Amino acid sequence: MGRASKEQTATDKRMRLDKLLANMGYGTRSEIKKAVKQGKVTVDGRVVKDSGLQIKPNEQQVAFSGELVVYRDVVYLMLHKPPGVVSATEDSRDETVIDLLDADDRILQPFPVGRLDKDTEGLLLLTNDGQLAHDLLSPRKHVPKTYFARVLGEEPVGQADRERFAAGVELDDGYVTMPAELEVEQAEQSDDGWVSLIRITIQEGKFHQIKRMFQAVGKQVIYLKRLSMGPLHLDETLPIGAYRELTEDEIELLRSHRNG
Repeated sequence: MGRASKEQTATDKRMRLDKLLANMGYGTRSEIKKAVKQGKVTVDGRVVKDSGLQIKPNEQQVAFSGELVVYRDVVYLMLHKPPGVVSATEDSRDETVIDLLDADDRILQPFPVGRLDKDTEGLLLLTNDGQLAHDLLSPRKHVPKTYFARVLGEEPVGQADRERFAAGVELDDGYVTMPAELEVEQAEQSDDGWVSLIRITIQEGKFHQIKRMFQAVGKQVIYLKRLSMGPLHLDETLPIGAYRELTEDEIELLRSHRNG
């Protein structure tokens, strides 16, 4: 199917009125059916009484009790993940990143793209765009992810560590990582040893990978924060635990990166 055909199909997409309103959080199907019968719903300015009416959500204007219904079927959220929260849609013991979202933003069932360790903070993308998530997480894509970390050791992080990381580090299970870029911002001595402030860019996401890489060179990560994933960078004005929708430019950057 050509580009024009795909665009035409998207434009012609039809949906039941009650399904659209339910998806946008205006109530259950039965509640919406009752509201429609009461004349609370208009389509293109005209009151409708059939909740099963087929409409074109991308073309027609729907209002509920005078409020314009903004239709969307995908959502892209940037979360500044706090420590202590797990990167999952549900968990029986711990608070999840989904629990941090307002009810309206949970309606379209976004999920975290990849995982950050429970004690790690920083950039986490939440979306219901399965294809985009798959492409960003695919090992074949080698999407770079950059982190800031504080690393404790008997010696500061130095040139030898940079060379080891650039060549790939053998982890405790024998796996050899892909080359990683390591930059040292500064190092200072503490009562426990040297604390190095570093930035590291990896192209994969093995379990506890960065912590295990430093363990392999005799050091310990004591703080970790993700700064970027591919072309998407954490909005540093976003407080820890807060989130916002991606801008159109950010969404386009992700799509371009995916297709690149």
